[in-house]
Amino acid sequence: MRFFGRVLAASLLLTTIGCDRVTKHIATTRLAGTPGYSYFGGFLRFEYAENTGAFLGLGSTLPDWARTGLLTLGASAALVVVAVAARKLRWSGLPLMGAVLFFAGGASNLIDRVIRGSVVDFMIIGVGSLRTGIFNIADVALMTGVGLMLLAGRDKPADPVPN
Repeated sequence: MRFFGRVLAASLLLTTIGCDRVTKHIATTRLAGTPGYSYFGGFLRFEYAENTGAFLGLGSTLPDWARTGLLTLGASAALVVVAVAARKLRWSGLPLMGAVLFFAGGASNLIDRVIRGSVVDFMIIGVGSLRTGIFNIADVALMTGVGLMLLAGRDKPADPVPN
């Protein structure tokens, strides 16, 4: 079972990174310089954006040296922490899937940041004026990974309070 879990984790990692890289390439070649596309009555929109900041552009106004340090070194450190925790604590099931998705999304966005200096974003969902910020597949993987790790952590019984 351990071998199967490792194969599944490796497959999830590579599939997630591959899907993100391919969709970002398509967004760059097909959406850049266009007004974008809207589907399902505007519920789903595709438009090209380069995000120099983090989630929803946070930190994009920082000086280059601070933004690079925080978003490249900080993201790298977070990926290492999650990978080490998953390995040392021998995560399996939901926590491992969450860690793999978090790592894959973070690594793919980190690749963009190192190569381009920004992250390619291209999707927006919502109804009327209630909309998400612009995001990509790696962002979905990151958020899903965090959600799975939190959900899995909730299932553990609390430590008894010492007297």
